[in-house]
Amino acid sequence: MLLELDDKILSVDLLNEKFTCNLDKCKGACCVEGTDGAPLEDKEVETIKDLLPKIQPYMRPEAIEYVNEMGISYLDWENEPVTQIINGKECVFVYFDEKGIAKCAIEKGFENGDYSFKKPISCYLYPIRIKKYEKFTALNYHQWDICEDAREFGKETQLNVFEFLKQPIIDRFGEEFYLELVQVKKDL
Repeated sequence: MLLELDDKILSVDLLNEKFTCNLDKCKGACCVEGTDGAPLEDKEVETIKDLLPKIQPYMRPEAIEYVNEMGISYLDWENEPVTQIINGKECVFVYFDEKGIAKCAIEKGFENGDYSFKKPISCYLYPIRIKKYEKFTALNYHQWDICEDAREFGKETQLNVFEFLKQPIIDRFGEEFYLELVQVKKDL
């Protein structure tokens, strides 16, 4: 089922499905698995290029080498920019913490106050996927088998996808849009 809010069409699953990331279980698999890198908006490609000297201290040496040779992004099968991936696996901006959890070098620099760009919106909003069309923006819940632990943990926390992603939704679409989602959920 789909809902229409302003110029957005969204899957009702965003309001009903339980989800809370559980990095201790999945180890950040969404940054490592898959066939393409993380989707990027055109302005994000430019932002990341500009910030690259500040991001590189948080990147793995092989990733820096790869980015220097191949760039930070490529065009996927839909002709949309995505982050480069190494060996058909992890995003070039992945580093692994002491527990072996895949984390984002871009986000690490943000957390350390090096710049104000947190990370690509596709990563920040995951598992919501945004697709822009001429007259509307679609918001869909991407259900991936590697996130089974997040769905199970969501049942424990009792958070729906949109509640788990409250801050990213507000940062991207505004607080008013988030409050509309809350109201729609109450009305359902």
